[in-house]
Amino acid sequence: MYDTPRPNPTPSRMSHRFGVLLVAASLALTGCTATDSLAQQAEAGDNKNYIAGDGSVAEYSPENRGDPVSLEGTLFDGTLISQDDWAGEVVVLNFWYAACAPCRTEAPTLNTVHEQFKDQGVRFYGVNVRDEKATAEAFERNFEVTYPSFDDRDGGILLNLTQYVPPQAVPTTLILDRQGRVSARILGLAEETTLTTLIEDVATSISPPTSSETRSSS
Repeated sequence: MYDTPRPNPTPSRMSHRFGVLLVAASLALTGCTATDSLAQQAEAGDNKNYIAGDGSVAEYSPENRGDPVSLEGTLFDGTLISQDDWAGEVVVLNFWYAACAPCRTEAPTLNTVHEQFKDQGVRFYGVNVRDEKATAEAFERNFEVTYPSFDDRDGGILLNLTQYVPPQAVPTTLILDRQGRVSARILGLAEETTLTTLIEDVATSISPPTSSETRSSS
């Protein structure tokens, strides 16, 4: 099992109400073998260098969320995106790559939850840490992914978020509150009820102002 460093700030509570996600069930899919076909690679994969998350779910109370996330990256369609583009919105960041079996398993869940929240001020972005554009796009077609992904082969976004996303612990999903701070993390496969509840918790809550907002108003 991958030895996961604890993020900073310390989580306010571990969400045991959701239980421990069984990564072993996801790894049962690893018998597939990647081929030269991009479509088959996206569907099958071989999980080379895959390190499973421990299935833990962490939530961070508003006073323990630290500073807003600062990042910039390019989507596979060439669009440059930074934290300024989602100001005031809840954001879900899912770290993935095509040959990761749990990423394929959770793709329908992410699609379903995205469709549920896309008209409620909640944005979804994938963060692809490994694939060429053609491979990533083949995955998105095969699994009918309706939200865009960052091309993060250079590791820029991952580097900015290493306190929350251990290297090679894929998939990992982060939820940012409307102030751009990390409010929750799923380390491992995202389950629909868990992800929905975490988004609802932050989307409906009223967070206290950040320290910078407090200073500017004084």
